[in-house]
Amino acid sequence: MFIPRIEPDRADDDLSTWYASQQTMWGFLPDYAGAFSHRPDVAQAWASLNQTIREGMDRRRFEIATIAAARARRSTVCTVAHSKFLRDVAGDGATLSSICEHPDGSGLDDQDRTVYEFATKVAMDAASVERSDIDRLHAAGLSDAEITDVALAVGARCFFTAVLDALGVQADPQTAGAFPVEQLQSMLVGRPVAGT
Repeated sequence: MFIPRIEPDRADDDLSTWYASQQTMWGFLPDYAGAFSHRPDVAQAWASLNQTIREGMDRRRFEIATIAAARARRSTVCTVAHSKFLRDVAGDGATLSSICEHPDGSGLDDQDRTVYEFATKVAMDAASVERSDIDRLHAAGLSDAEITDVALAVGARCFFTAVLDALGVQADPQTAGAFPVEQLQSMLVGRPVAGT
């Protein structure tokens, strides 16, 4: 990272709580946790927002939209992390393999591809979204609420990726090591994995 993190042994109560939550979730303290070490209040607010969005929609769709957004934003950190969530939490290794083989989402089924393409467009240039994009999502079977959920997931991801990349956060080798080399190579869309 470009700005040194506050180390755990110097953390105040709020930062210690943030670090502990991330240590518990990952089994180690991820690099991105330190990006918020000077503003643990923002970290907790982000975690609450992200959880609220994620828990209000289909988890698999959340991960597909998030991966699309992370790739569009060239965030290796988020692409790797959410690829792991798609495979291990949502239980969908087949969709992950498809995205790794076809990073534009062209190998996905119609509904997933439509979500993926919409998420990519929102992440790259939300002002370019047109009524026809919403019509495509409706035609693919999404309700107004489900479309809103995708937009919320992407909007939140844009905040997170911008903060992490602005501060030089890198993907952790522990997370990157959970993938075969061929799959991992397709996830390296921006900064390299830490230590490589």
